[in-house]
Amino acid sequence: MQYEDAEPIVRIRELKKDRVNFVLENVDLALANSIRRVVMADIPTVAIDMVEIHSNTTVLPDEFIAHRLGMVPLVSANCDEGIRYTRDCTCLSGCKYCAIELRLDVVCNDNRTMEVTSNHLEVVEFTTDSGSADNVQEGDEIAKRGEAFGNPVGKNDPSVPPVLICKMRKGQELRLRCVAKKGIAKEHAKWSPCSAVAFEYDPYNKLRHTTHWYEAEERAEWPLSENAKEEEPPRDDESFDFIAKPRKFYVDVETDGSLGPQEVMLKGLAELQTKLANLILALKPPAEMDIVPGAVDTGINGQTAAWAPVSGGAWDVGASRAGSGSPSRAGWGVPSTWEGTSPAQTASTANWGTTSPGQATNAGSWGTSPAHNVWAGNTSPNVGVGGSSTGWGSSSQQGWGSPNQQANGWNL
Repeated sequence: MQYEDAEPIVRIRELKKDRVNFVLENVDLALANSIRRVVMADIPTVAIDMVEIHSNTTVLPDEFIAHRLGMVPLVSANCDEGIRYTRDCTCLSGCKYCAIELRLDVVCNDNRTMEVTSNHLEVVEFTTDSGSADNVQEGDEIAKRGEAFGNPVGKNDPSVPPVLICKMRKGQELRLRCVAKKGIAKEHAKWSPCSAVAFEYDPYNKLRHTTHWYEAEERAEWPLSENAKEEEPPRDDESFDFIAKPRKFYVDVETDGSLGPQEVMLKGLAELQTKLANLILALKPPAEMDIVPGAVDTGINGQTAAWAPVSGGAWDVGASRAGSGSPSRAGWGVPSTWEGTSPAQTASTANWGTTSPGQATNAGSWGTSPAHNVWAGNTSPNVGVGGSSTGWGSSSQQGWGSPNQQANGWNL
């Protein structure tokens, strides 16, 4: 296909304050959909997360007003560096580095219907509890915030209509405190910087990914979009290409004003690149991953030693190699699996007997029958070396009891 070796192409058709429309070519459908999902759900913004109602005499209940406040978009430019996640902050109950405080205090004194909007929300200095102020680790997040950071989108801008919260009449009041925090839309939709993200491909339906149900005429009931001007219409005698794939996508991204469309797309692509890098790193086999110099291993029987390469490129545990029969000489240095005595052998051994699994041969496997070595030539773990009752212990001893053979099977 002509697109196989072609480089991706991005052509911006329209760019406004809160939206961007562009054409993405020479990419796969999965990549186009990944970009759409990332810009919707993985870009951090600031949104109201907690509301303290001090007084509410309006006709709306507290929960209804709190929900509407949470969906008010707040200016979140440079949110990555301007505020911390609450889970990453050392404070106990919020501070100026991980939260923003907003106040709303409105009273209707006139004999008319008053609209309470997002313009009535005011950003104030965060009120920190006396007990949690000592645990706050200072940083430079506040210096990286813009002038309008945390304010409702469109505040004091006549060209942007405010968000309606509620209506009240004479004698009613609404006083509350809000705490805005940083988050992503995977946690809640209020943190999404986009109000709509969509893309279209194959406007003529040449690939037949869509079944058009119609009554009389297909084209009359399914009119073509404006994107159809970008492609050639199909010929009547054109055969169906059943292996064709979509390679041209018409993307339209509309933001809610918390972030600009350029910042949304750049952060979305950076987040997608990070996710793919983490996936590639996780799929790499351990042999291809670089081992950190000076890494410490506990070794056998709690012995601590640093990893070090031995001759031939194999790995060994330095301090535990000499005379300890460490397993490093099996898989990483010497062909044999276990050398010397087993790590579990003691004076009163009854686990593997007096012979380690690989002591008999140097072939990297069991020297003799595992049952002969492990149980010292007996067929039951209840009988130790010299016929003494060691190993698992009988049914009357503490620990695990050996199963007793019965005429009709094993009695556990």
